[in-house]
Amino acid sequence: MKFNCTVQINLPINKVIELFDDVDNLDKWQDGFVSFEHLSGTPGTPGAKSKMVYKIGKRDMELIETIVVKNLPTEFTGIYEAKTMTNTMKNYFTSINGNQTKYDVEIEYTKFNGLMIKMMVFLMPGLFKKQTQKWLNQFKEFAEEL
Repeated sequence: MKFNCTVQINLPINKVIELFDDVDNLDKWQDGFVSFEHLSGTPGTPGAKSKMVYKIGKRDMELIETIVVKNLPTEFTGIYEAKTMTNTMKNYFTSINGNQTKYDVEIEYTKFNGLMIKMMVFLMPGLFKKQTQKWLNQFKEFAEEL
């Protein structure tokens, strides 16, 4: 499963990247974000691994992030592995003019483990895109309110 989402942010690209690249901001725009823990590699560089924890309903979901590409201000790509799924998320940033930035995301789910998640993908494939777009919209709101 593969999809794209986008949002236009009314800020210069350097400010957008500053906010995006700070893990201390994740709880300000990602619902359910609990914690971020560096595991290995040089933090913030390709090859680095970190554990991200989210609260989804009553359960905790752990993701292992592996940075694949960090070529900011244009691209940040990571692989995210959970017990039930694996995906690659490519984040692209484009300066529209001096005061606006286009933030595009391309997500490709490459593995689903377990009957429940496979049923969710089959019955509600739009749910994944909807959640991603929600986070992009929340990032825009967070960034523009500062």
